[in-house]
Amino acid sequence: MNVRISSKDNQSLAQENAALRNEVNILKEQLALLQEQFDWLKKQVFGRKTEQTSVIMDGSTQLSLFPDEKEQAVFAPEKTVTVPEHQRKARRTHDEWMKKLPIEEIVHKEENLVCDICGSPMNVIGKVKLYDELVYQPAQVYVRRHYAENYMCTNCVQNSENEADSYEIEKCYIRCADYPKPMIPHNFCSPELSAHIIYEKFAKAVPLYRQEKDFTSKGISLLRATMSEWVCTIAERWCLPILEEMHKQLILLGIIHGDETVLQVLHETDRKATTDSRMWVYCNGKMNDRSIIIFEYQQTRGGIHPAKFLKGFKGFLICDGYDAYNAVVGTKRCGCWTHTRRRFAEALPKDKSAYSTSVAAKAVDFCNRIYHEEGLLADLTAEERYEQRLVKVKPLLDAFFSWLEEQNISGKGKLAKAVRYALNEKKYLYTFLEDGNVPIDNNRAENAIRPFAVGRKNWLFNNTERGAKCSAILYSLISTAQANGLDAEKYLTELFSQPPGTILLPWKD
Repeated sequence: MNVRISSKDNQSLAQENAALRNEVNILKEQLALLQEQFDWLKKQVFGRKTEQTSVIMDGSTQLSLFPDEKEQAVFAPEKTVTVPEHQRKARRTHDEWMKKLPIEEIVHKEENLVCDICGSPMNVIGKVKLYDELVYQPAQVYVRRHYAENYMCTNCVQNSENEADSYEIEKCYIRCADYPKPMIPHNFCSPELSAHIIYEKFAKAVPLYRQEKDFTSKGISLLRATMSEWVCTIAERWCLPILEEMHKQLILLGIIHGDETVLQVLHETDRKATTDSRMWVYCNGKMNDRSIIIFEYQQTRGGIHPAKFLKGFKGFLICDGYDAYNAVVGTKRCGCWTHTRRRFAEALPKDKSAYSTSVAAKAVDFCNRIYHEEGLLADLTAEERYEQRLVKVKPLLDAFFSWLEEQNISGKGKLAKAVRYALNEKKYLYTFLEDGNVPIDNNRAENAIRPFAVGRKNWLFNNTERGAKCSAILYSLISTAQANGLDAEKYLTELFSQPPGTILLPWKD
């Protein structure tokens, strides 16, 4: 039986076939995107999060750090330069830092000094060092009770005796000795105790409720609500004036790093408890003599916040690809090569055997070459680094973006996002070439904000806006003190021993 299919039916079948093929392609793209997301989440839970090349790139298929002969013709500079030899710091031993600690000597003696052979008395001829032990003593908690002597004038006493019948004249003059006022009125908080509580929470990420349990185990009834009120009062009276001075000095510098992260505050005005707030961080460049790190709490992620905080700053602003930083006027925005490399590293194929043909692997290799050349310039002066960057690093940047623009990558996958990110940030990723003091990435800010991110996993949220602002103040002082090599708890103890408003900056003069 012959069945005739009309041209109209053929056209309908062709359209249906094309629609089904298009649907299959869409579903395949969605499946690939979901698989990519699943692999990434699986790695976040079970895998290593390091971005080291030795980990993300398999040793047998890793691309060469240096270009092949064909590529060397593109990257090779016209003239050669002499790079100073690498000098490695001497390895520190425990004897070096033990010299700075107090030493308790224990000499082991014998009672009956007689010779085991002849039984005659033996004399001491010296001692020999056996070994060292590093001893740790737990903190001691005690009450420091203050008294003030009262003084009476004997001359006034005699005069009062002569005027015994008069009640209008003071019988004697009595005076009390001068004494320091309590740190917080009508409270038993001491500089040492407050410094310890603040250091435990903001430097060691120990929440107040855990500290409450620890104090309870030592027989001390100290509620977390009491400690929380102490922390806020101290931050506002002692630390805020120092933070304002740090802010003034930061604005005067030529390089500032910026970054931000999520913060949850339960009780904010006209906002739900689940709404995300932000903790911003700003710090100076790592090539400065001293470090300044400032945290700032804000409810939103809008560009108005960095624009307000950095008002008056004229220099290089190093940040990630977030466009809100464009609201900061009068600065030169610099991109971050670590963010660029990280996006391509996240787009690497699951099968490492495909790295040799992978666009993501090739892009990571480009970034590695750039970092390699930049690392060779670390010991140079700013002027020398500026000149050598133009000779050694800029050709690599030109070749990278020239190659990247030739790649035909589309879609919603991680590779497509990485390519778009790099191309969108192209002009900012070149800015560091303008000054030898400007670093190649924003790792400075990421390292500065990491202690906050670690602490957030423990204390989870702030209860009020006041608590969030005070947390930003205390994180600023402690992070800056640690970055400048100070003992943060000792610094806080010294600061809290001074009257409120004293400007004791967290670095060595």
